[in-house]
Amino acid sequence: MSLEWEQTIVDARDPRALGLWWRGALGWVVVNNDPAEFEIRPTADRLPGLLFASVSEPKTTKNRLHLDFRPDDRDAEVERLLALGATRADVGQGDQTWIVLADPEGNEFCVLGSRAL
Repeated sequence: MSLEWEQTIVDARDPRALGLWWRGALGWVVVNNDPAEFEIRPTADRLPGLLFASVSEPKTTKNRLHLDFRPDDRDAEVERLLALGATRADVGQGDQTWIVLADPEGNEFCVLGSRAL
């Protein structure tokens, strides 16, 4: 059996707006501009993608699944994401080497520190 990771689905009140935010945050490209199912990928032919699907209810609890990102400079990347509209989030992480942020609809994600070599 063979499986290929196609995409991760993110529920969104406004899929297009949230998808455009993530496109800007990641520097990815739009591959489906449908307002109800907006998809971005690293490049048009590279997987996996993020597909933002329309839901009517707002996010109310901590994510059961989240994304982790490892930039070259954690603090500079956190500042860039905050300037784009991310917010700091507290999910009970305490003092860690990573920083938890939330996108404009409240979905948590982590910005990790430098990889130890």
